[in-house]
Amino acid sequence: MLGLIQPVNTQIYVTQAAGSSPIVNAFQAGTLQVHPVKPNTIAMSIAVGNPADGYYALRVARQSGAGACAVTDEEVIEGMELLAESEGIFAKTARGVVIAESRKPVTSGIIGRDELKVAFITGAGLKTQEVTAKKVHFFVIQPTLESFEEVFGR
Repeated sequence: MLGLIQPVNTQIYVTQAAGSSPIVNAFQAGTLQVHPVKPNTIAMSIAVGNPADGYYALRVARQSGAGACAVTDEEVIEGMELLAESEGIFAKTARGVVIAESRKPVTSGIIGRDELKVAFITGAGLKTQEVTAKKVHFFVIQPTLESFEEVFGR
């Protein structure tokens, strides 16, 4: 090591939807044995009842000194809404899981409010529109300034 930068103590948190959380269940039980579950969640892209790499995810979370958390479908939607309202990002349900989980360690004091936390947001909300259909309203706009102004005003 050259000593040009300070060592970084990165913690890796395991986050799953409560309706499909075999890794979180194993973490909370204090075991490295991941027992399959039948998925039941709106976060379909991460609804994996028997994750192939569950053991490794558990090991990384434990070795990094982090934790594991499951969030309800209601919290998933709240996470999606928070991301849309605060950052202007319309993300899919799996990203709502990430944002919902991100709040828990901060509010419980596990992570300090001044500490850096990184959340990877890669999936667009257009993939899971049915979840937000009651709150998200779509507009058809032609690719002209006039069309935009007709819909949204000046």
